[in-house]
Amino acid sequence: MKNANTFLKELLSGDLNGRMVEIYGCDPAGAQEYANRFAKVIKGFQVTFPGSTEKEIGLYSAPGRTEIGGNHTDHQYGCVLAASVNLDAIAAAALNGTDKIRFYSEGYGMIEADLSVLDPVESEKESTLALIRGMAALAIRRGYDVKGIDVYCTSNVLGGSGLSSSAAFETLMGVILNDMFCGNVFDAVEIAKMGQITENQYFGKPSGLMDQSASSVGGVVAIDFGDPENPMVEKINLDLAGEGYALCIIDSKSSHADLTDAYAGIPREMKAVAATFGKTHLRGITKEDLIARTGAIRKVCGDRAFLRAIHFVLDNERAQQEAAALKAGDFSRFLEIVKASGQSSYMYLQNISVEGAVDNQAVGVALSLCDVLLEGRGAFRVHGGGFAGTVQAFVPLDMLDSFKATVESAIAQGCCHVLSIRPVGGAVV
Repeated sequence: MKNANTFLKELLSGDLNGRMVEIYGCDPAGAQEYANRFAKVIKGFQVTFPGSTEKEIGLYSAPGRTEIGGNHTDHQYGCVLAASVNLDAIAAAALNGTDKIRFYSEGYGMIEADLSVLDPVESEKESTLALIRGMAALAIRRGYDVKGIDVYCTSNVLGGSGLSSSAAFETLMGVILNDMFCGNVFDAVEIAKMGQITENQYFGKPSGLMDQSASSVGGVVAIDFGDPENPMVEKINLDLAGEGYALCIIDSKSSHADLTDAYAGIPREMKAVAATFGKTHLRGITKEDLIARTGAIRKVCGDRAFLRAIHFVLDNERAQQEAAALKAGDFSRFLEIVKASGQSSYMYLQNISVEGAVDNQAVGVALSLCDVLLEGRGAFRVHGGGFAGTVQAFVPLDMLDSFKATVESAIAQGCCHVLSIRPVGGAVV
């Protein structure tokens, strides 16, 4: 931690540009843009919290994530391939001498969390306050003396985009608390676990651990959740530009709002199928097992549950195959598997549009555009939880400009985001 004005001088003079390159994996020429964003956060902190000019502050960052392989496999103890991206939530934080976390989020205003209240609050479900309370409560219950802090935050992680703005926020809070009160004893995986507990118990969303792990660990990561308490995380090298491709996230201009029940239906139906085998989750059940019991599963759980179980088994295998292809340097094979994952999500998982939707199928429209425009090259798939939000596309660099222009002409200007994979997860600047 440093004096706020000292941090400002270092950021604006370029003294911290090397750290920006480390965190974001950017070209040195682009580092100052990231440094200027942190400088803006410090200025916002000073205005929002008067008298803070001479305070010692910390600067923190946590990235959004892109799911590459394994769509809805993590909550069934499966495998995923994911990566952190160069969009992130960043913050300045300092002690405030109270027993409250005062959190100002740019564009949303101030909220306060009383540190004496450690249990989930029903009226706070699906709110930022729930995430703050959950992360702080978990640190306190682990025996750490968390005190009141002032936090000024801004985020360019697209809300409702499948880039997991909530996981970025949980990681950000975990990194802040870990640095300020816990002696940095929590590693990236432990912070991710805290984020999942917070999302499940305090926020009220039954998510798996993939989002938090990808945000917290950083880079391209293959994660095996066979033992969810101790997931196996392996970093994998991927130079997209070197392969001649760009990563695009296309905002379909539909919202994730009010879709918690749709998301919850997927693990619920998968677990119902697992229960017919006397298990609590699908990991370990094979496609041969499912085929042998097709009739019984359809009768007890319904047809869609059977199809979703088939998707899990196949996409769990695909996530592992994608990682193997990247490690072998076979990028063409990797793209083939990504596209197969997308087809499985559409046909079997059925998380492209909300049940009963006929006129409003924005994600399906975005996928159709990718299919037509890429002409058999690259790959594309639903991104994240599905039902609304975004589509992921790996686009050849020689097609990128025309692809982006056509997609934005068809959907909306600015809807096609060209991202880069960030090498570092949750970070103390």
